[in-house]
Amino acid sequence: MVNERRNFYMEERRYLKWYNKVGYGSGDIAGNVVYAFLTSFVMIYLTDTIGLNAGIVGTLIAVSKLFDGVSDIFFGSMIDRTKSKMGKARPWMFYGFFGCAVTLFGVFAIPTSLGKTAQYAWFFIAYTLLNAVFYTANNIAYAALTSLVTKNAKERVEMGSFRFMFSFGTNLLIQSITFGLVASFGGGAAAWRIVAIIYCIVGIISNTLSCFSVKELSDAELRDGKEEEDSKLTLAETFKLLISNKYFVMICVVYILQQLRAAMLSVGTYFMTYVLFNQKLFGVFSWAINIPLIIALAITPTLVAKARGMYKLNKYSYVFATICRLGIVVAGYLGSIPLMLVFTVLTSLGEGPWQGDVGAVIANCSEHTYLKTGKRIDGSMFSCTSFGTKLGGGIGVALSGWLLDASGYVNNAAVQSASCISMMNVMYLWLPFAFDLIITIILSFMNIEGANEQLKESME
Repeated sequence: MVNERRNFYMEERRYLKWYNKVGYGSGDIAGNVVYAFLTSFVMIYLTDTIGLNAGIVGTLIAVSKLFDGVSDIFFGSMIDRTKSKMGKARPWMFYGFFGCAVTLFGVFAIPTSLGKTAQYAWFFIAYTLLNAVFYTANNIAYAALTSLVTKNAKERVEMGSFRFMFSFGTNLLIQSITFGLVASFGGGAAAWRIVAIIYCIVGIISNTLSCFSVKELSDAELRDGKEEEDSKLTLAETFKLLISNKYFVMICVVYILQQLRAAMLSVGTYFMTYVLFNQKLFGVFSWAINIPLIIALAITPTLVAKARGMYKLNKYSYVFATICRLGIVVAGYLGSIPLMLVFTVLTSLGEGPWQGDVGAVIANCSEHTYLKTGKRIDGSMFSCTSFGTKLGGGIGVALSGWLLDASGYVNNAAVQSASCISMMNVMYLWLPFAFDLIITIILSFMNIEGANEQLKESME
């Protein structure tokens, strides 16, 4: 089986040129001018600029998440049913981002002249439309392209690596420059609106470039010429196929936990300000998180080839990352910023391979359903990326608002209470470690490649 897997990676037909993969990856610039900007700065914008209560904002975000699960499966199913000159996914990706741009601007353009109730309502409507509708349509379609433009497993890993290099690079840039940009435009609500407009324009350009840099394969080629009636699957049938695939459920849980962890790390905007007394350290830690991730992503295709698959690489690299995450906790309580930075770098290096090959893992997950049932539901299968990102990120931001409010956080106070400082330590240090530990346990059971090999052997 080992030799077969080695041949599998070496001999598959190639579908993409280097510029197709780079162009595709640039689409995550668009995704992160939305997502990184939203998760890292929406809470501090709402509390410290607009003056809203963190607990109420958290509750509104949690209520908004009720719409997300249904919309993910709906848009995934719609992508599977779509037939157009652009293909199944690209129309949703292209047109969906224009809605993302409008609603992202809406979130960061709450009129200060409105009453508090109207401001809460404005935020809730814009935030819900952004996440449950437009970001869902765009992100699921973008992720699904991994399995729709190539059948080559190595190319899928390479697409994922390029994608997340752009993702973490954009994330790093946004976390590093946003506070400075807001300050350069004079601060206040007007400055946040200008920054939002800039990010929206960048997103539209990069999303368009990515969308037209690849071309989807025909249905016949994707199915090797076999006839299939999956376009007639109902939502209920699609949902049943999804939840009957245990690997799909595992990936959803991992995505949720990753976004919960990311949301807690975004509390770094508060942690650096009130615990370490230096808001500029948030940008420094962003570099320590994202640069090693980009390096790890660059070498992930090579690591996958050397490991002869993704399962062992993902499992053992996350074991390493979790141990290093515990080192961050220890260094944090020692008060050693240099040691925290060292362990942050090592943690990111360990988390990188999973980020790079997750698209290929999901494609294998979709293949697993196809091998077992003969039904191809690529768009719906990739709904786990949007579902996990929005649900985990949304709950994470809501949770951060609830915990800050419960701990007695006071907007713009020079010094926070001891209970608030203690809560910030829990949120920024302990919770990310707990989430990484659970992810490691799940990844130890996620051997999709082995399961697919067994299915193919049994079919033969």
